[in-house]
Amino acid sequence: MTAFRAWQLRQWVAAAAGTALAAAVIGIPTGIIQTSYYTRMTPVLWWNWPVWAASSLLLGLTAATYLRAAPQSPRGTTRNAGATLLSTFAVGCPVCNKLIVALVGVSGALDYWAPVQPLLGLAGVALLLAGLRIRLRGQISCASPQVVGVPAG
Repeated sequence: MTAFRAWQLRQWVAAAAGTALAAAVIGIPTGIIQTSYYTRMTPVLWWNWPVWAASSLLLGLTAATYLRAAPQSPRGTTRNAGATLLSTFAVGCPVCNKLIVALVGVSGALDYWAPVQPLLGLAGVALLLAGLRIRLRGQISCASPQVVGVPAG
C-alpha cells in the first residue's frame, strides 16, 4: 500500500487505461464482451466475471508500475505474460478454443478442459498478483531519492 500512496495522477490514469485495455483484450476474444466479431458458443459462467475483472485490474495496475523508475524484473514480466494467457484461457469458451478442440475434441473440451478452467483462472490471478507485488516492492526498495526543491519526474 505504501507504493500506491506514492503514485502520482499519471500513474492512476495509466492504471485505469491499462485496466480498460486489458478488459477489452481479454473480454472481446473470449466473448465476455459481446461484439459482432465473435459469438461465444457456451454461456459465460458466473466465475468468468470475477476472474476477468481481477485479471484486468491487476494488469492495469502492473502496467502503471512501468511509469516509475522501478527495476526491471524479467521473472515478474514473464510471470505476467503467462498469467495473462492463463486468465484468457480460463475465461474463454472451451468449445471455441481451436487448440483444445484439436487436441481432445469437442466432447473432451467440455468434459476435461471446462472443469480445469476455474483452476487456471485462480492460477492466473495469483500469478498476476505476485507479479504486481514484485513490481510494487521494487518501487519501494529502489525509490529514487528526491533532491530538495526539485520535483520528482
